[in-house]
Amino acid sequence: MSNQVFPTKSNLMAARRSLVLCKLGYDLMDRKRKVLVRELMQLVERAKELRASMTQTYEIAYANLQDANITLGVTDRFSDTIEIDEQIQLHTRTVMGVDIPIVEQDGTDQFLPYGFLETNIQFDEAYAAFCRVKRMTLTLAEVDNGVFRLATAIQATQRRANALKNVLIPRYMEIVRTISDALEEKEREEFTRMKVIKSRGTSI
Repeated sequence: MSNQVFPTKSNLMAARRSLVLCKLGYDLMDRKRKVLVRELMQLVERAKELRASMTQTYEIAYANLQDANITLGVTDRFSDTIEIDEQIQLHTRTVMGVDIPIVEQDGTDQFLPYGFLETNIQFDEAYAAFCRVKRMTLTLAEVDNGVFRLATAIQATQRRANALKNVLIPRYMEIVRTISDALEEKEREEFTRMKVIKSRGTSI
């Protein structure tokens, strides 16, 4: 007997229920996978745009820094006055049970942390450019982390969907078919036996 399941009506009903649940589970996994893939593709496109913009922003930032170094000399003494940014906050949003990070930063970049007496416009432009780089880097980190989490979730969802489609659903379909065939054969035997008994009783 397939999977050692005895051909009874209760086992047939249980197998049919399991088959329905497996098909429903596969449909849900397939829908989840499609939603996650759509979200992933959007983040991938956003990451491509951010990387292209970051390259240009870095070039501008280092060019401004070079101008500042030329006009002021080495600017390390000014950069030491800039404090480490500890105002970054991390939140999450959920997409089909997958937590996607959201990185937020307050508006501290609006205030210059150094004096104007010994600096110039070139240094201001370099500072502003590197602030843009920092914000873009935070956004790219958010997007890249979201891409990684979505890709991992898609792989897990695909594995579950494949297990349902290629293993469980065929298994329960085979169980239902085997039990149904066995019960039909049993009913035919019972019908034939009853017919024989009836015919013998009539002949007596």
